[in-house]
Amino acid sequence: MLEIDDLGKSYGGTPVFSRVSLRLQAGEFVALLGESGVGKSTLLNAIAGLDTVDTGRVKIDGAEVTRLDERQRALLRREKLGFVFQAFHVLPHLNVQDNVALPLLLLGRPDPARVRAVLAAVGLEDLGQRLPAQLSGGQLQRVAIARALVHKPRLILADEPTGNLDPRTADKVMDALAAEVRREGAACLLVTHSAAAAARADRVLRLLPQGLAWPDAPATAALDAGAARPTAPATAPSGRAAASSAPPPA
Repeated sequence: MLEIDDLGKSYGGTPVFSRVSLRLQAGEFVALLGESGVGKSTLLNAIAGLDTVDTGRVKIDGAEVTRLDERQRALLRREKLGFVFQAFHVLPHLNVQDNVALPLLLLGRPDPARVRAVLAAVGLEDLGQRLPAQLSGGQLQRVAIARALVHKPRLILADEPTGNLDPRTADKVMDALAAEVRREGAACLLVTHSAAAAARADRVLRLLPQGLAWPDAPATAALDAGAARPTAPATAPSGRAAASSAPPPA
């Protein structure tokens, strides 16, 4: 579903990350950890075609993002991607129902029944007429999750969705996100600093300047996308499924 090969990015000659390779399958939930400033949000932006890269390629559902023009990237994001941000990014002048319905309206396929179903799935079925100012932080984040999922995207990109929430509310938000991702069969890449949030994932990886590694690996142990690209074992020592620098076998 998501294919990343040897992705590299720098700003003004200063490397941010390099040799990033990853595969996500439909229905798979992967958490990405990393130190502040290592480029986790930049990587999400590069995957979505919101930022350029210096090397490598990104493919989403067969479309090579790094070869698309600006208009094609915008259409891909509208149809195939769902975003969940730490800062919610709901529109304050629209009620909950209209905020969630917005992706469907932009696609020209309004579906009130689908909006109601997604709101019910995240526990907001009775709050559709409220404005964002009338909601708690946890409720706002669930609005953002519903909006990200309403058009049934192939890929969800979540950037610190629980970063501003207390632990109890964060648990509820992650329950809703994980359940809906798996119910809809989307792939999800979650950037987080939260061990509790990462524990919901099928795989947990750490972003280093040199690429991706297991969370408990030393800083020199990033997967080497430029080497012989051996296929990783099916299970890592920690019990999580291992990431591979190479495409999965046919």
